[in-house]
Amino acid sequence: MNSVKNYINGTWSDSETQEFGEVWCPATGEKIAHVPFSTAAEVDQAAQAAKNAYWDWRCTPPLTRARYLFKLKDLFEKNFEDIARTLVTEEGKTLDEARGEVRRMIENVEHATGVTTLMTGYNLEDIAQGIDCTAERQPIGVFGAIVPFNFPAMVAWWFLPYAVVTGNTFIVKPSEQVPLTQTRIFEVVDDCGFPEGVVNMVHGAKDVVNAMLHHPDIKGISFVGQSATARYIYKTCGETGKRVQALGGAKNFLLVMPDADLDTGMPSIITSFYGCAGERCLSGSVLVAVGDVYARLKEKFVAAASALKVGNGLEEGVQMGPVISKKHQEKVLGYIEKGIKEGAKLILDGRGIKVPGYPNGFYIGPTVFDQVDPGMTIAREEIFGPVVSLVRVKNLDEGIRLMQKSEYGNAACLYTTSGKTAREFKYRVPASMIGINLGIAAPMAFFPFGGAKGSFFGDIKGHGREIVQFYTDTKVVIQRWT
Repeated sequence: MNSVKNYINGTWSDSETQEFGEVWCPATGEKIAHVPFSTAAEVDQAAQAAKNAYWDWRCTPPLTRARYLFKLKDLFEKNFEDIARTLVTEEGKTLDEARGEVRRMIENVEHATGVTTLMTGYNLEDIAQGIDCTAERQPIGVFGAIVPFNFPAMVAWWFLPYAVVTGNTFIVKPSEQVPLTQTRIFEVVDDCGFPEGVVNMVHGAKDVVNAMLHHPDIKGISFVGQSATARYIYKTCGETGKRVQALGGAKNFLLVMPDADLDTGMPSIITSFYGCAGERCLSGSVLVAVGDVYARLKEKFVAAASALKVGNGLEEGVQMGPVISKKHQEKVLGYIEKGIKEGAKLILDGRGIKVPGYPNGFYIGPTVFDQVDPGMTIAREEIFGPVVSLVRVKNLDEGIRLMQKSEYGNAACLYTTSGKTAREFKYRVPASMIGINLGIAAPMAFFPFGGAKGSFFGDIKGHGREIVQFYTDTKVVIQRWT
């Protein structure tokens, strides 16, 4: 069984560590690779390579830098299906979900090619007699990304294209649970021919994270993961003087009004809760039924959830795959037990699901709790699995107050046929990504991605136009010539 390699200074290399983790196929429960828990010295090697490459790359004209991304985009298209299948094998998504993720990854590369517009500064003549002033965007140095297991292709590429196209150099630390997808992607990156040291990848766990957070030559960190870790990274980067954007967890509410078109909306409602096995920060978690829509919504939702085909995502017709690991499966099952103990009514039980041909896979079937009090653990904490809490409220105002009380503020969605209701919802709900008559409020690459409250720590969010501000410093030049 092979161990994945680091990619430092344009070269693939085995880690010198004696510690390795195991990579599993969630659908089969089989061990498929080893991942090195690299050392702080190897992080330093990557940082030094990126630092040494920085000045020449910084002096490369932005349009020339963008041409590398144009080439990379074409190479990603040629390797599209192989990347998607690698992703399914180690993460557990369905093939359609993996293809969607790889497409979103490529869209960020496409958007970043517009650097000549995104990076433009501004100027004003005669701020005083004979004196002109310009504000110019300039790169900063070495940046790093620490990315999660649930989107092993896409998330690193919310950051990397924008960092390098604006003139910085970069280090990626993939999740140790899913190192194969980013390894496959970096094989394509290697074929693209970036100058040595511009892009690097170091595998590992906590030691690699801490080495990145404390390395003096790394100027900024982008992170996506649990809120507790995001808070730690935000605090540590503040102490070490790094720029930081740390995207945390979520507890997303999906609110359905009595006037909603349930027949039209149900497919996207189901996808919100059970797509990617509920392992995404935009997934619905609490289904809020307003007024007399409750009975109809419950009936239709449970019927649709019960009909989902669970299995290996590489197989035809599968609509929901396994969760990432045995450990996470046990964690989600623990939340189900807690919901029962706290008095919620389990009306669809996903425990003990049997998937023919895959007795050892990490499967949990669609699960629904009814009669959930908003104070219950399953209604408050991030479960990150296919478990839905059905909550009944009297009116829109009561539903919005539930969301306002939540410690998270990533996404919130509303189903209605009323424009007035939709406007009040988006105006009052304290989440940064709002969906109206759709269940996943996922912005395209040219809009920012990131939550509010306990879902985001930092100032500038992922991708979109705003991220260029994160990766550049504004240099103001005031000049007079006589």
